[in-house]
Amino acid sequence: MKQGNIQISSENMMPIIKKWLYSDKDIFLREIVANGVDAITKFKKLVTMGEATEVAGEEYNVKISIDKDAKTLTVEDNGIGMTAEEVEKYITQIAFSGANDFLAKYEKAGGDGIIGHFGLGFYSSYMVSNLVDIETKSYKDGEPAVKWSSDGNSTYTIDECDKSTRGTKIIMHVSDEEKEFLSADKIKSLVKKYCSFMPYNIYFDYKGDGKDTPLNNVSPLYLKAEKDCTEEEYKNFYTETFMDYEPPIFWVHLDMDYPFKLKGILYFPKVKNKVELERGKVKLYCNQVFIADNIKEVIPEFLMLLNGVIDCPDIPLNVSRSFLQNDRQVQRITKYIVKKVSDKLNQLFKNDRKKFEECWGDLANFIKYGCIKENDFYDKVKDILIWKDIYGEYKTLNDFLPQTEEKEGKEEGEKKEEKAKEPTTVYYVSDEKQQAQYIKLFKDAGLNAICCDTFIDPHFISFIEYKVPGLVKFMRIDADVAGALKGDDAAEDSVLCEIFKNAIDDEHITVKCQSLKNSEIPAVINVDEYMRRYSEMGQFYGMTDDKMALTLMINTANPIVSTIKDLPDDKQKFVAKYIYSLALLSYKKLSPEELQSFVSDNMQLLGSYVK
Repeated sequence: MKQGNIQISSENMMPIIKKWLYSDKDIFLREIVANGVDAITKFKKLVTMGEATEVAGEEYNVKISIDKDAKTLTVEDNGIGMTAEEVEKYITQIAFSGANDFLAKYEKAGGDGIIGHFGLGFYSSYMVSNLVDIETKSYKDGEPAVKWSSDGNSTYTIDECDKSTRGTKIIMHVSDEEKEFLSADKIKSLVKKYCSFMPYNIYFDYKGDGKDTPLNNVSPLYLKAEKDCTEEEYKNFYTETFMDYEPPIFWVHLDMDYPFKLKGILYFPKVKNKVELERGKVKLYCNQVFIADNIKEVIPEFLMLLNGVIDCPDIPLNVSRSFLQNDRQVQRITKYIVKKVSDKLNQLFKNDRKKFEECWGDLANFIKYGCIKENDFYDKVKDILIWKDIYGEYKTLNDFLPQTEEKEGKEEGEKKEEKAKEPTTVYYVSDEKQQAQYIKLFKDAGLNAICCDTFIDPHFISFIEYKVPGLVKFMRIDADVAGALKGDDAAEDSVLCEIFKNAIDDEHITVKCQSLKNSEIPAVINVDEYMRRYSEMGQFYGMTDDKMALTLMINTANPIVSTIKDLPDDKQKFVAKYIYSLALLSYKKLSPEELQSFVSDNMQLLGSYVK
């Protein structure tokens, strides 16, 4: 038996590795299994090069087993194995990567599929173990099997053992405080999370009777060419991967070989809640090994609203494989993903407008959020942004803008665009039920408005105004009643205005008289668009504004309004106050005090009928 010290580059490094090498100790199993996968990949590479001979009929796999009595968790592969010299070289010298050494030696032959770091990755086992044994036998003829053992305190022993088959067995003696890792359900769930697409079968409690079912899928759908995948396969893969039994609305298949390698599928899920952004889960893999969910350096924030799988061997990883270096290659990968998503949306809009409109309820928040967050994405999809109007039809912004006319210039071939001097006003509805009266006024006047009824719309319309300055301005349907619905000219009636001011008795309410196109409605509330936006922004940041200045627009074309001045004073006040309450009710939900006052007025009105 030989004894020695684990060679480390700084004093007391082992306690740091055991506690802080990974932010999530569950990842240790991914590291150990990935090392086993690497060992198999290396051996297969040697076979193809004629430097090793495989056993006829042998299945390459990784086996995981638990011995609760011995308190051990074992991971075994039938890969390349190690000699005693290699064990000392790769295991006892922390931060020396066996993968890097192998790739350097066989660089000309190519090392595709090599994942791991048989150095620090192996030492992740000490996060859950107080003793780790390695039993390994090299593929090289005549080399004895060896056993390496260490309790993680900088010393180890190495000796020959009786392992008869090629490969490596990692035996982790699980510490008492980490006994959850002796649970079969726990181990299976970790394999499902971290190793579900690894390229060789992973078995738990392998019996070797041919009835074992692997825990992973060695040929995930994203590795196939798009033309070879069926709709049913896409949907099944989505359900199995994300446990979402609501089928996605559509998907984007990613496949790039140059200038970087990337494969994957991004799914657009159905929206479960219209009033909030639901975070999806985009799983990042490297050679079929799970790295992490939603890594923002690779996947733009807005794309994290999707569900998907991305496998990119060219992403540079740090020692923990959990974070990315923000380099030029990663930026190119990000741009490719954004382009593929925007191309898919444009393709759907142009080739199947009906389906695009049917899906818009699920896509709207995602696309609008993406435009706000990523300028490149906005540039690619700005022409396919649509809104539903108050007649139930979908329009693009261009549908609301005046069409420019080209005029011939004085010189031959010279042309100029006739530009509007003022920005085009686009009216919008934020709550179709609450603003039903305003919608009726607009429809009766032959006007149109778009529906902006999700939480992101207030930010989005401001964003559009910023992106196309001077071209368009948005106004809520209750913001320009006099301008949009103005009827026949009528002089301001100061007497009528005074009657309403006295009845309302609220300094925050401005009263104006105006003849409107629709004579049915006696009055409507008008609120300045930009003052309202400012107030809502203040509320968003916690700055409350109990009272916002409103304008009560009295419709002098209404027959009831035209008779108010002829009523006795007490009835003038009652009718004016009642009309104001009706207008307020159409504008917003009444406060408890306002509702109580309105109910009292109705009771008084009912009383006058039964006397």
